[in-house]
Amino acid sequence: MEILEKRIYEKAEKEDGFRILVDRLWPRGMKKEDAHIDLWAKEIAPSNELRKSYHGKEIDFEEFNAKYLKELNENPETEAFLNQIKKHKTITLMTCVKDITISEVPVLKVFLIKKLL
Repeated sequence: MEILEKRIYEKAEKEDGFRILVDRLWPRGMKKEDAHIDLWAKEIAPSNELRKSYHGKEIDFEEFNAKYLKELNENPETEAFLNQIKKHKTITLMTCVKDITISEVPVLKVFLIKKLL
């Protein structure tokens, strides 16, 4: 399985494979029909509490990373999500965050690699 990362505002491409929005909130200014997503996985996104504390700069990326991994491991929806995506050759994890490198996307990608590959 190949796991790609992309902002939802970028153009959809065939190479994206199965496109998954991993934000809890719908992206501002994006119409659902323009998003070209196959799955909105808001149930495995960081909790509202974690999201707010990170965006409010109460915690740094390292602490966010650790807490989000804990949430993923304890989330009852994670297993169903893994089962849903494991059949795809290529998935693209998508977010509206400007800097993907410090978002939930790389944390989730590492988690998925450990669980599925």
